[in-house]
Amino acid sequence: MESVKLFWLFGLLIIGSAGECMGVMGGHGPRRCSFPAIFNFGDSNSDTGGRSAAISEVFLPNGETFFGKASGRFCDGRLILDFISETLGLPYLNAYLDSMGTNFWHGANFATGGSSIRPGGYSPFHLEIQLAQFKRFKSQTTALFLQLNHNCTTAPFKSEVPRPRDFSKALYTIDIGQNDLAYGFQHTNEEKVLASIPDILNVLSGVVHQLYEEGGRTFWIHNTGPIGCLPYSVIYYQQKPRNLDRYGCVKPHNKVAQEFNKQLKDMVIKLRAQLPHAEFTYVDVYSVKYSLVSQAKDLGFVDLMNFCCGSYYGYHVECGQKAVVNGTVYGIPCEHPSRHISWDGTHYSEAANEWVAKAILNGSFSDPPIPVSEACHQ
Repeated sequence: MESVKLFWLFGLLIIGSAGECMGVMGGHGPRRCSFPAIFNFGDSNSDTGGRSAAISEVFLPNGETFFGKASGRFCDGRLILDFISETLGLPYLNAYLDSMGTNFWHGANFATGGSSIRPGGYSPFHLEIQLAQFKRFKSQTTALFLQLNHNCTTAPFKSEVPRPRDFSKALYTIDIGQNDLAYGFQHTNEEKVLASIPDILNVLSGVVHQLYEEGGRTFWIHNTGPIGCLPYSVIYYQQKPRNLDRYGCVKPHNKVAQEFNKQLKDMVIKLRAQLPHAEFTYVDVYSVKYSLVSQAKDLGFVDLMNFCCGSYYGYHVECGQKAVVNGTVYGIPCEHPSRHISWDGTHYSEAANEWVAKAILNGSFSDPPIPVSEACHQ
């Protein structure tokens, strides 16, 4: 009788695995990939609560537009990562560092606001720390899952951790590097930031290799956006003559970002040769965001420099805080965030994130040109 049960269980596992494979490949070319989970690495552009849980809380009005409450995001609503989750039919990712009410069944988010690829900068949670967190998360959840299965235990939290097989079937998203450039601009100069790019990307490449060793096979990698178009950059770095382009962006900063992206793409090409069993999609977020900036007026957005929350004018106030200086109140959020590209001077609004997401998730700005739902194919 016991052998019959084992045979029956083995048959279910085979059928389940075949079903997942059939969901990925069909007789007429690539179909939607059956991504069971997403594992994300990055900075505040994709942080869904890491910094809020570990360093300092991200208060309302952040999150007000979509979530109706503080959501740990530096935005009034959803991030590009959230739109990726929606597109793949997965729940929004919980932050690895958030211990309250988290569910990691469909992946985990290791991104933290202020993070950079190299150590130093604005956050202690640089990319290699995020990698270490991922390794621990994988080893502990795998051990827990196997232990529960071995003991035939049905525990409430068993459905809150990824299955061991999900790590090789998951989508690994990476959106980081902006803070390496920003910190360099703040503490050195453009020439030194340019010179640092090879070392920055060498660290990133090493992390990808280690994720591959841990089972990662499908990587969706964003390049960095036009950092010179952030209101923060314009306010603090526009003082040089002819420093701004026709749309009001700081040209030297965007030039460095473009060089970073060029070398990042070269890195991805090398990774494809070094790790032939993995799939890499390079996503040109820079071009989409710069297109948004250039079309802002036609698309119904207000002037780029008119951000919604917080202040860098006269007095620096973080979004979610208020200050009164000489009778002037700073920090009151705008009434219509959806009309703004910039939410707080350094991060995009939900409306802008949605516009960018719609442009990139169908593969129009990807190399190879495939949508995120088919990123496991090349």
